[in-house]
Amino acid sequence: MTTISPRIVIVGGGFTGLFCARRLQRRLRGEAELLFVTPRNFMTYQPFLAEAATGTVEPRHVVVPLRRVLPGVEVLSARATRVAHLDHCVTVQPSEGPSYNVSYDHLVLAVGAITRLPPVPGLEECGIGFKRIEEAIALRNHVLSRLDLAETTRDAEVRRCALTFVVVGGGFAGIEALGELEDMTRSACRYYRHVTPADLHWMLVELTGRILHEVGEDVGRRAAGELSRRGIDLRLNTRLESAVDRRIRLSDGTEFDAGTLVWTAGVQPHPILRRTDLALDEKGRVRVGADLRVVGTEDAWSAGDCAAVPDLTNRGVPTPPTAQHAVRQARHLADNLVAVLHGQSARPYAHRYAGSIASLGLHKGVAELYGIRLRGLPAWMLHRTYHLTQIPTVNRKARIGLDWALASLFRRDLVSLGGIRETSGSSEATEARPQEHAATH
Repeated sequence: MTTISPRIVIVGGGFTGLFCARRLQRRLRGEAELLFVTPRNFMTYQPFLAEAATGTVEPRHVVVPLRRVLPGVEVLSARATRVAHLDHCVTVQPSEGPSYNVSYDHLVLAVGAITRLPPVPGLEECGIGFKRIEEAIALRNHVLSRLDLAETTRDAEVRRCALTFVVVGGGFAGIEALGELEDMTRSACRYYRHVTPADLHWMLVELTGRILHEVGEDVGRRAAGELSRRGIDLRLNTRLESAVDRRIRLSDGTEFDAGTLVWTAGVQPHPILRRTDLALDEKGRVRVGADLRVVGTEDAWSAGDCAAVPDLTNRGVPTPPTAQHAVRQARHLADNLVAVLHGQSARPYAHRYAGSIASLGLHKGVAELYGIRLRGLPAWMLHRTYHLTQIPTVNRKARIGLDWALASLFRRDLVSLGGIRETSGSSEATEARPQEHAATH
């Protein structure tokens, strides 16, 4: 009698999806059929996005090609537009042609979250996101072009606007982008005759009263102190009210022109979650139990930013959206799924907080690891070491290491390669469109 292997469909190509797929592939060794559904054929290692934006590492080296790292896994470069768990199928939409249904025995939903764009006038037209590799490249080109403009223009107002940079959002993405880019522009001033570090005006706008709110308050306070010492203007308990024609208006009454507006404030659940028959919480995230199974199901699983994973070490409140949680949850989910396939019990996910680290520019950082607090060069080195061990494949580790070695021997590459620009959330909005006329796969 022929035994039919169970089919596991993984939807989402971020941290959770990739690390889960790799773990399943290693542990199952052909016992199940694995399908990976994601619009892109690579995963972006986002902790290195800021270094890619400043040219410290090559942008291609911070993305992980899925087909190369997942041999034997069927990768469908397409959007998942609907999940019908009662029918055990996912509707898949290729970039061209009709959509079709993919059936499954087990579902892993790991679509993450998308950038939340509130209805701030002018934000969509002027804001640059910082979630995808294209946005990091575009931001680098834009910032360097502002320095070129300031060097060239003879109009004082145009110059002042060009040298004013605003980052909205005090989470990891915003803080690391701010720290790296401010450091890059400060270093670049040596190549300009009429632009000095004193001419640069970098500002952080954060709605709450602290930064790095995903982690401990002490780490955020130390990071804020470091940024303030560098002359960065921190506006806490402040919101962006308008950015029409690059005229920035803040809730504290401040108005000024800014040549650069970076939006990293807030995320929202992926739109596909509204087109499923799975249980969602009040914020639109998938409701999962401690074993990472979707509530009310036996064969649907979820983790990462799209799931409300209870933190058993913190009264069961949902875990924060950090890479540390995403990676650990992905591996735990894979282990539980393998256990269930082998007729064993799934174990609850209990995260032990190791600490947090943040890079604030070249040789600058803050960290707290198992109660030990670091700042400056030691924290920066710890940040690099940790993430170098986490990025998948020896190939990518070697390439990143070589980039760092070359960067230590030579000064930053400050070439701007033209006006590459993608509106924040554009591809995410495209992914959200439902499709009809599904066939069966």
